[in-house]
Amino acid sequence: MSDSKNNTGNWNTGNRNAGDWNAGNWNVGNRNTGDWNVGNRNTGYLNTGDWNVGNRNTGNWNVGNWNVGNRNTGDWNAGNWNVGNRNTGYLNTTEPTVRIFNKDSGVKFNDISFPDFFYFETKEWIYGCDMTDKEKEDNPKWEVVDGYLKSYDYHEAWKRSWDNASEEDRAKLFDLPNFDAAIFKEISGIDVEAKNEPTVNIGGKDYLASDIEEALKDIKPV
Repeated sequence: MSDSKNNTGNWNTGNRNAGDWNAGNWNVGNRNTGDWNVGNRNTGYLNTGDWNVGNRNTGNWNVGNWNVGNRNTGDWNAGNWNVGNRNTGYLNTTEPTVRIFNKDSGVKFNDISFPDFFYFETKEWIYGCDMTDKEKEDNPKWEVVDGYLKSYDYHEAWKRSWDNASEEDRAKLFDLPNFDAAIFKEISGIDVEAKNEPTVNIGGKDYLASDIEEALKDIKPV
């Protein structure tokens, strides 16, 4: 075994394998053809399990990609013995329609246009030049790496993405099958039905402009 290939095991063709008879790189297991497999006899990439033909499968004997389960032929299946795509369950041969906003839509996944702002990140790299003094204080090693990785909670990440979205992209939300504002608020924390009114600060508390009369009742006369 060549030291330059950094393999742990025997008869490997590739680099950084742990196991035997691998053709590829970064495999953990035996007889894999492809890269980054955890398991045995996989043909493809990033599989966790055995005897998969395809990529990113979790399970065994899958033919396809992104399957969770065993003996599926197709993609994005969760379950076993499915022939088709995006099935949840067993022994299915078709692609199901999507359940969205807690109801079946009668529409397949590829026929739905999700807004771009749905694809948000919960972490963001903040470079040193953009850090506040408080952030530098809270991250004393920031100078070593010229910044830090900032995390957002789930609702905060949704809100940031919504705030940066175009009106055209926001409009796609309301065109989704079975759109339900209450369910969307429960998921994202965003109330799309809230009044878009300016707020007025009275006595240290923010009120909607339409609620000023009610706000004045809260102020005690001097």
